[in-house]
Amino acid sequence: MALPKGTTMRFTSEQRLDDAVLEREFTLDEIPGILWTPASASAPAPLILLSPPPLGLRKTYPRLVARARHAAADGFATATIELPGSGDRPRLPAAEQALADLRRAMEAGEPVSDEVIDALILPLVDRAVPEWQAALDALLALPEIGGPVGYSGGVISIGTRLAVVEPRISAAVLFAGSFVPRAMFEEARQVTIPLHVLLQWDDEGNDRQAALDLFDAFGSKEKTLHANMGGHTGVPQSAGDEAGRFLARHLK
Repeated sequence: MALPKGTTMRFTSEQRLDDAVLEREFTLDEIPGILWTPASASAPAPLILLSPPPLGLRKTYPRLVARARHAAADGFATATIELPGSGDRPRLPAAEQALADLRRAMEAGEPVSDEVIDALILPLVDRAVPEWQAALDALLALPEIGGPVGYSGGVISIGTRLAVVEPRISAAVLFAGSFVPRAMFEEARQVTIPLHVLLQWDDEGNDRQAALDLFDAFGSKEKTLHANMGGHTGVPQSAGDEAGRFLARHLK
């Protein structure tokens, strides 16, 4: 589901954050996004794609801008785009129904079926990955952005697909906090770039065993699993710092 040729990026606002980071909001055709760059950079900066959770950029902005500031201190530009069906983007009725079915099963203490997981995740991956690739085309055309490129965030199935189909991504930090369709395990075996996977051991919305099995399936020769006790939003600062060091090793 590729975006049409001629997809254009248009900047809609600009502000300098108090720690010398330039923040610019943009649209990629109708897709909202944000680009952060080190204001004092003297050469094109390496780029990290920050994939948000499917909650909307407005809700997740504090977490995203904190990661962007941390990356800018290391000399990286970062960018994010709104996921399909999130924020102010049009709802996806099939995904909304799948999410309702998932919540109903979890509240009843029942297993979540493969059919529900597939209906929730696979269409999102099919839509989001071409949008990320179009965003990458536009971002790398900017004079202040250079390579190499890294990826950081969830939904883990989006990161898995991008790691397979996008040769411009050199390394990825994947957040194991979402359900994984069985079809993604075959794609995981095709991943070869260095990976750093973050797993919250007590994540109430995640199938821990499926996350461990996915990590095992990744074909990368260099892959690290960083597991911490705690729920979905309890990722310790030390884990984020280690993920930043991983990207710095591979992108500088």
